Amino acid sequence: MSVDPLAPLIDIGINLGHDSYDADRDAVIARAQAAGVRQFVITGASLTGSEKALAIARATPGIAFATAGCHPHHALDYPAEAERLEALAQDPLVVAIGECGLDYHRNFSSPAEQRSAFAQQLEVAIEMRKPLFLHERDAHADLVAMLREHDDLPRAVLHCYTGDGAALDRYLELGLWIGITGWICDERRGLHLRDIVGRIPAERLMIETDGPYLLPRDLDPKPSTRRNEPMYLAHIARTIAAARGESAERLAATTTANAREFFGLPTPTH
Repeated sequence: MSVDPLAPLIDIGINLGHDSYDADRDAVIARAQAAGVRQFVITGASLTGSEKALAIARATPGIAFATAGCHPHHALDYPAEAERLEALAQDPLVVAIGECGLDYHRNFSSPAEQRSAFAQQLEVAIEMRKPLFLHERDAHADLVAMLREHDDLPRAVLHCYTGDGAALDRYLELGLWIGITGWICDERRGLHLRDIVGRIPAERLMIETDGPYLLPRDLDPKPSTRRNEPMYLAHIARTIAAARGESAERLAATTTANAREFFGLPTPTH
């Protein structure tokens, strides 16, 4: 299906290195560009994933950029990968440290392993003065406490925000930027976001698909596959704009300017 274009947009969280894109990655990028998505930040959530994200960024100059980090699910692997991840993060196309944080929902790595890996990645971000790309699920109190241990953190975005208003207020008090995904389009789990997304200051709001996950459930007609991709960012942006009571064009311009400033992205030449 095609999506009415809304330009310019930046997808700040797309797992474009995921193997579900291996067969048609170039076509995915082309569809996104046709829908107004001018640039992407490709999420690195492990050493292998960060290497793949950077390789795609190198192959798509001016359009794609990467993060490098260790997702809390993979925290048990971090001690063996830390040195190589830190070296990878020094590349200019790596525009943030992460995806890092805490996730107590499944505990694929123990909470202690997660906190250790997160603490070390906070130090890397502080040393390199690169932004943080944060993940949190069912770990709000511990994440806030660990962030508060530092008064010299670089800017940080909590990506794929799905929590309640109280937690959102605390994250905003800490000065975090907030990334909103197609979760806001989910009538089963995400409608509460429509009530609170207006609390996010315009200058700290960014948008993302988190593809291939979180395909918006209210697409019409529905796609033949459950794979999400960045061409649907325009649909997500319109949903967010409606919930905030502003035009989609204004939201697109604001969130794009925010992403360029936050990650230090250049303005595309085409």
